[in-house]
Amino acid sequence: MPSFQDIHKDIIELSKARNSQAQFQLYQLYAKAMYNICYRMMNNREEAEDMLQEAFTEAFMKIDSFRFESSFGAWLKRITINKCINALKKRKADLVYTENIPEHASEEKDFDASGVSTEQVVKAMEELPEGYRLVFSLFLLEGYDHSEIGQILGISESTSKSQYSRARQKMQNILIQKGYGKQI
Repeated sequence: MPSFQDIHKDIIELSKARNSQAQFQLYQLYAKAMYNICYRMMNNREEAEDMLQEAFTEAFMKIDSFRFESSFGAWLKRITINKCINALKKRKADLVYTENIPEHASEEKDFDASGVSTEQVVKAMEELPEGYRLVFSLFLLEGYDHSEIGQILGISESTSKSQYSRARQKMQNILIQKGYGKQI
């Protein structure tokens, strides 16, 4: 596999040599983005902070295994998401399975999101049930496909698709109820 040229290669190499200043620099470069992932997945500030620290601790413990085959950010993101998923699995996230969704639930109406801010979407996401929020975040925000989400969460691809569809519908309903968007 070809090597990936990382813009922070020098800092990463110093971090591999256990240089604490370089590790702190990497932390400063990536902490905010990784915290946002943790917060979206955990839906709780304290838990997100814990997951962030655990992710960086693991990353620095395993930094010798980083081979520049992807960007450092992508490698760290994978560790961060796995930490969050494992924590959520430990508390057994309740997912709504396809069998429990009424037939008419899959009907989606068009939604006008013009004027809806990122902050309003984030607030609405906080109101999603955990299973919905997880699939929604992994698919829409983290870029995983339904097959990958199914493998990560131990659910079928069709359940992942169903969870995403229901999460989208629930998000729209929350945004409409708050007066941020409208059904068209």
